Amino acid sequence: MISGGLLITQYTDAGKSLDRLTRGSILHVECEVWLSAGLKRTRAMIKSGVSSILCLWLTLILVERSAESVSRSTDTKPGEFGKRYTGHVDRNIEELYSFNYTSKPGKVDALRVFVTATTTNLEFPVLFVVRQQKSVLSWQVPLAFRGIYQRIYTYQDVSRTLCPTESESKAEPLDQYIYIDVASLSPSSVQYELMVTRLINFELQTNQLFNFSASPSQPQYFLYTFPEGVESVIIKVKSTQVYPCSVVSVQDIVCPVYDSDHNVQFNGVYQSMTKKAAITIQRKDFPKGRFYVVFVIKPEDYACGGSVPQSTQGSSNGTWNLKREKDFQVFITPSINSSVYIQSTLLCLLFFFIFYLGSLLVALVHYISVRRKGSMLKNSPDDGEGTVAASHPIATTTPDGSSYGAIDESSHRAAKLPPPPPTTRNRVYSDSSVDEESDFDAIPEMESDKNVIRPKSFLYVSDLSVKDKRVVSKKYKIYFWNIITIAVFYALPVIQLVITYQTVVNVTGNQDICFYNFLCAHPLGVLSAFNNVMSNMGHVLLGFLFLLIVLRRDLLHRNLVESKDIYAMEYGIPKHFGLFYTMGIALTMEGVLSACYHVCPNYSNFQFDTSFMYMIAGLCMLKLYQTRHPDINASAYAAYASFALVIFLAVLGVVFGKDHVWFWIIFSIIHVMGSLALSTHIYYMGRFKIDVSNADFGIFRRIFQVLYTDCIRQCNRPMYMDRMVLLVLGNVVNWSLAIFGLVYRPRDFASYLLGIFICNLLLYLAFYIIMKLRSSEKIQPLPLFCIFATAIVWAAALYFFFQTLSSWEETPAQSREKNRDCILLKFFDDHDIWHFLSASAMFFSFLVLLTLDDDLDTVPRDKIPVF
Repeated sequence: MISGGLLITQYTDAGKSLDRLTRGSILHVECEVWLSAGLKRTRAMIKSGVSSILCLWLTLILVERSAESVSRSTDTKPGEFGKRYTGHVDRNIEELYSFNYTSKPGKVDALRVFVTATTTNLEFPVLFVVRQQKSVLSWQVPLAFRGIYQRIYTYQDVSRTLCPTESESKAEPLDQYIYIDVASLSPSSVQYELMVTRLINFELQTNQLFNFSASPSQPQYFLYTFPEGVESVIIKVKSTQVYPCSVVSVQDIVCPVYDSDHNVQFNGVYQSMTKKAAITIQRKDFPKGRFYVVFVIKPEDYACGGSVPQSTQGSSNGTWNLKREKDFQVFITPSINSSVYIQSTLLCLLFFFIFYLGSLLVALVHYISVRRKGSMLKNSPDDGEGTVAASHPIATTTPDGSSYGAIDESSHRAAKLPPPPPTTRNRVYSDSSVDEESDFDAIPEMESDKNVIRPKSFLYVSDLSVKDKRVVSKKYKIYFWNIITIAVFYALPVIQLVITYQTVVNVTGNQDICFYNFLCAHPLGVLSAFNNVMSNMGHVLLGFLFLLIVLRRDLLHRNLVESKDIYAMEYGIPKHFGLFYTMGIALTMEGVLSACYHVCPNYSNFQFDTSFMYMIAGLCMLKLYQTRHPDINASAYAAYASFALVIFLAVLGVVFGKDHVWFWIIFSIIHVMGSLALSTHIYYMGRFKIDVSNADFGIFRRIFQVLYTDCIRQCNRPMYMDRMVLLVLGNVVNWSLAIFGLVYRPRDFASYLLGIFICNLLLYLAFYIIMKLRSSEKIQPLPLFCIFATAIVWAAALYFFFQTLSSWEETPAQSREKNRDCILLKFFDDHDIWHFLSASAMFFSFLVLLTLDDDLDTVPRDKIPVF
């Protein structure tokens, strides 16, 4: 019977073109053939004439259905463009309109259909079907969209642009025919209106502003053709309205065009939009040299960060009728060509190679100066055997800031006299098995009870440099090898992940995945924003340059030690280069991971860009402390474990910091207690290790002892006054930052945490410089230049850093509201300049730490104060 039903349906449709009698004869014959072939086991019934009766009955049924179909059909109504047609349809009446026109060769004609209907019943909507030469488009009125929470939004006015059909022959015109069928299964009559117009401004022009409007039920799309010689264009879309939320899509020339909310993401490249959108399109991605720009209004603003409407009209029956219309401005301009890529890349590299050239020039000047002074001392008639001046002729600063044996004018005049032997303490020699956290003092009771207060109230570097140099150097080299291991295991999965992100963006066309500055995002190859990746090259180049400078300084020091130079062995700050090498690797890896992050910056990989920033700030503070405390420092394992904890807190802050007050309470408590604990250990000879005894944190007992002994019982001057001033100021700053975070709860927790590190580093550096000047120590020209350069460059860098161009803490559409055009060479934006300047500022900061105490290279260590 199923086959019979299909046969009835087939011949019912075919019968519309024949008269009733002819159709009846044909159907009768075909019925007998079908029964003869399908009922082999009933041949006796067929012979007895039953089949003839059955076929006659079926024929009468089919003829009757054909008659009903003919009575329902109406004649085709010829239509005219620009004329409004009205009519009524129900289950017995449907309307058919025919439109025809001739398309000229080389010209694209587009038509737009406007319809409306009076019914609001979703059970019996009015159906509109448009048939073209190569496509079919259909929709219903009322048009329904489903949002979140199963809300249904309906619209009575609907308009759609029909997919243009071009002539395959560019020399001959083509006749186009369009049929529009209007039908409904409503039991009552429904009124409708129909109008078809020809679009005059269907093609977008280069460098010409185009204005239009759209709504959820009236999407728009337009055609754009690449001009000759243009390989890339950028589509800039603006709107004065934040909402309604919209989607901008770029699709290839195919039919049908995906211009509805439920299918716009199935083809091409697309972005969500509030007030701004920008898409860079390359000709190579569209072989035909043209594409459609589609604009769709979403029924809700949830995707763009808006709220779900609470009260709307017409919600009594579960549907909502919203007035959602948005005005657009479209401006398409050619993007930069390949010459700009080459020029910008070369200038970027040239800028950083200037640092290499400057270092080379300083090294050359230093070499000439050393040779000249060496020859002068060698030819001097008064230089005698056993003097230090002949074996230590260095009197100027090296290109990396080293000035081993640097002599001022007074000491230069006395260079021919033997230097006074420095007062040295008995050096503690041990093998590599010495505990890295063993105390700096060789007092036996200090080894048994590390809480004994030091008997000296004022320390010198000689008091804190009694360990074997080989053991201490090996201790600091652990930082270097550990950071290399961390970098390898950290960078490899990062690179794999960002490649996956970029592949997903390129394949799906979803540009909401990555938070670029789309107004200045220049693609190259598979990269969507090559300029953001390229601008991180400065960190890598300057990190490598710093490693070379440290290596040269290390080799010079080794040569002096091997030659038994007394200045290198007993004068100045003890030279340990492990942390400097570590800082150079950290700066290089910051460039690598920042470049990886900017391949596709988003919520999931933000820590790639900040992890090594935390480590750099921490390493700089460790190096500052290690300068005057050579034998005391945190072990590499404890330091890196602390950095891991900081990164873990950063992740938690981003995940829970927005809406959870309890996180900020816990973090503020940890921040304050950590500051107190660290302050106490710094106050007591700078110990970093927290002692735990019988589940009782002795650190807090010592805090109480300090307050009771120095402030309550004796009310006298603190034992370490300078150190106390630093710690009090540091705690005030940190407590203020903790209170600020608890009260305001900043959205960008990662930057807030980095700000805490930077504030502490700057505070410590300022204290160090002040104490250095207060101790009558000098700052040589090279470190002085680096200090001023660091301050100026950091100030400029922070200015560009706070020019926020995107934010993954918001929705992609909201992030694009912050996008701005390129400001340097039409290739780099504000954030790229931040990369340039921050790399330079960190390089100068490292040089400050490297050269700040070069004036002490001729000062005995028992004359260098500890602070």
